Amino acid sequence: MSGTASHPPSEGHHVIAPRRVSFDWGRTPLHWIPDEPVATHVINVLHLLLPAGERWFVKVFKEGLPLITDPGLLDDVKGFMGQEATHSVQHAYVLEHLAAQRLDAADFTKYVDFLFERLLGERPPLSAPIPAREWLRFRLSVIAAIEQFTAVLGDWVLAADGLDRAGADEVMTDLLRWHGAEEVEHRAVAFDMYQHCGGQGLPRYARRVAGMAVTAPVMLYLWAWGAAHLLRHDPQLAGRLRYSLAAHNRAVRRGLLPGWKELGTAIPRYLRRSYHPSQEGSLRRAVTYLAQSPAARAAAGAARRAGTA
Repeated sequence: MSGTASHPPSEGHHVIAPRRVSFDWGRTPLHWIPDEPVATHVINVLHLLLPAGERWFVKVFKEGLPLITDPGLLDDVKGFMGQEATHSVQHAYVLEHLAAQRLDAADFTKYVDFLFERLLGERPPLSAPIPAREWLRFRLSVIAAIEQFTAVLGDWVLAADGLDRAGADEVMTDLLRWHGAEEVEHRAVAFDMYQHCGGQGLPRYARRVAGMAVTAPVMLYLWAWGAAHLLRHDPQLAGRLRYSLAAHNRAVRRGLLPGWKELGTAIPRYLRRSYHPSQEGSLRRAVTYLAQSPAARAAAGAARRAGTA
């Protein structure tokens, strides 16, 4: 185990706590970005990956809790786990909403479940001779790498005024921005957890590199596969449209999706020996959005009323 978690001196230690939000999907159309089914479904891949993925984050972190000797990091990790559990539940509700509109993604999500529950489960796959502590460290390195991308995506969606110009559904936009803001809010926790539990020196850094080497191509593959699946099974398209890079890039130019450079440059930043995720995104922008998010404000009001009841 290594030293304590570090926090950006310019921003101080930001307290991380879950917000018990809820969303009403009754009026959200299937193509919640009007006339943009490709952009809609590229973003909808989040709802396919995150319910299982974020449940897995929580399970792995629970395994690592006994290794934490820094009380500040322990508080951050518990806050992270609470936020991720809420994210998982809310994205699962979106999956139910898609299924109610005859876009059932169960044929895809069963593979996502297999990835997180079996291939990356508590025991190594195929009884691989990997010590339990080393397997935990590897999975923590994968979560840290995933969180690098979620921080970049979170910061992007907070500034993505192209979604507003396109008339994107307000409820879905709030879900994405609430989630994105919390990803920026806890952007350093998985990295700090890995650094704390990942051993010392070069092996710790090499494992961090390995975690990103596995994560980046798998995420790209799953995202392309998920977008293609949603477009192919969209009942309103009836097979008339397929996922293509040309359509994807048109959506990028309209500001409806993050750019490839924006995502790609996150990798070499992460691989710098001196890197810390507190350098990613704008915590000020995230906190500002959380103060105005309809769902987050409603959750804060409900919490205050419960506290005074």
